[in-house]
Amino acid sequence: MENYDYVIVGAGSAGCVLANKLGEDKKHKILVLEAGPMDYNLMIHIPAGVYKAYRNPKINWNYSTENEPELFDRNVPMPRGKVVGGSSSINSMVYMRGHPLDYDRWQSECGLKDWSYDQCLPYFKEGENSDRGEDEWRGGSGNLGVTKGSFDNPLFDALEEAGRQSGQGYSEDLNGFNPEGIARFDATRKHGRRCSAAGAHLRPALARGNITLLTKAQVMKINISGNSVNGVTFKHKGKLHSVEANKEVILSGGAINSPHLLMLSGIGPSKHLKEHGIDVHVDLPGVGQNLQDHVSVILQYACTKSFPIHKVNQPHRKLATGIRWVFTRKGIATSNIWEAGGLIKSSPNAAYPDIQYHFGPVGLEYNDDKISLLQAFSIHVDQLRPRSRGQVTLKSANPLEKPLMMFNYLQDPEDLAEMVNGFKKARELISQPAFDEFRGVELIPGPQVQSEADIEQFIRDAAETDYHPSCTCAMGNSEMAVVDDQMKVHGVKNLRVVDASVMPQIISGNLNAPTQMIAARAADMILGKTQLSPIKANFAFEN
Repeated sequence: MENYDYVIVGAGSAGCVLANKLGEDKKHKILVLEAGPMDYNLMIHIPAGVYKAYRNPKINWNYSTENEPELFDRNVPMPRGKVVGGSSSINSMVYMRGHPLDYDRWQSECGLKDWSYDQCLPYFKEGENSDRGEDEWRGGSGNLGVTKGSFDNPLFDALEEAGRQSGQGYSEDLNGFNPEGIARFDATRKHGRRCSAAGAHLRPALARGNITLLTKAQVMKINISGNSVNGVTFKHKGKLHSVEANKEVILSGGAINSPHLLMLSGIGPSKHLKEHGIDVHVDLPGVGQNLQDHVSVILQYACTKSFPIHKVNQPHRKLATGIRWVFTRKGIATSNIWEAGGLIKSSPNAAYPDIQYHFGPVGLEYNDDKISLLQAFSIHVDQLRPRSRGQVTLKSANPLEKPLMMFNYLQDPEDLAEMVNGFKKARELISQPAFDEFRGVELIPGPQVQSEADIEQFIRDAAETDYHPSCTCAMGNSEMAVVDDQMKVHGVKNLRVVDASVMPQIISGNLNAPTQMIAARAADMILGKTQLSPIKANFAFEN
């Protein structure tokens, strides 16, 4: 049986960062196990290719929720990256840290004294190479390429001006001094290519020679002896293999796969495990519970003016766009499309922004695998801090059978109320004079949707995920906590979970940047290094 110092399960956003940082000392022998293939698919690397990448079944776990009671019993598709780079290889590339107060709430409400924003900021900065340059909020020398949206389209300019006209505000940098208002987003992009966690962190790590990456290797169970983890068993090329971990096994499978593997291995709610004939090693009732996500609806408007992006799907234009990207890394193909949006308050009573917009200067229509581009523009409305909670549970004891997941979207009436207010705010934004020369008829949901009851009906009928599952292996010391503040699994030695599942509360924004920050902090904890010194930055909301 082969031995490694560290076995990392999952080569996603967290796993890639861990491999890189743990592997800086070449004396550490590390194995990274990834259930999916290498990230060779071209659509992964072309930013505009996201619309094919995230639906590609060859690089996707293709999860779906159970019937969601408050969404008229609909199943909601939940794509997750099954490929090197994980979801950072198929996501829309938006680089958003969330609001500083999110992390301060972890500290004040969840008992995580070492997880304030001041303590997280140095790790955000350390990992980031921003084209905005280094300052008290941003990093300029890290591995992760981060670029401000720069795609030239008058609709983005109109959005920013509408923010000012509506009173919803404007921010030069939502990850900087003012984390509120309408803004151009940052993207994990470098030199016109997607900058996934694999590209930023794993490839440099593999070059050192002390890290082994095994793809198409699905972990079946964590091997436990007494109260200690000593390795994992995985399936590769049709055969079962076991490896030993001299120091630690680290789960970085994400908010669905990490709790699933824990439960398959006998770590989780004892009653549930026994129902599936699984021997209980550690009774942890919180495993798979506390599931959170950002629910989303899309408004779409006809655009009275035609722009090049509306026609790029025409065969000759698509070819020209692709050729330009291949040879110059320029043009429309370098855009992740959702280059602008905002963080706003659904009501004056909100302590800080609880709604996020994602704005696209084109309409998209899917018919199976065919994508049609419409002469339109779209705005996503996402609820950021839901009160509703769901769970990931076992369907069976078969590791190859997908788990069950129920998010219970909009179960709490206040969640629906916030979404209604966010919907109205989006309409208010698009109604501003800045959009007068571009705004045609509202296509989705349409002008007939006006009353409170109609809006609620539309939201329940159309709500989807913003692809941010989290919080199913929450940090803390409560009865429902799964890991401690250093991400060690309670009740067992030599096992950690490091990914978005350890968040005790979901972050108010996209989750890729926070997940990489969490992994960077975890690596220093694992190695026994002193954490980077806190940085007390100045923010507009404090003044």
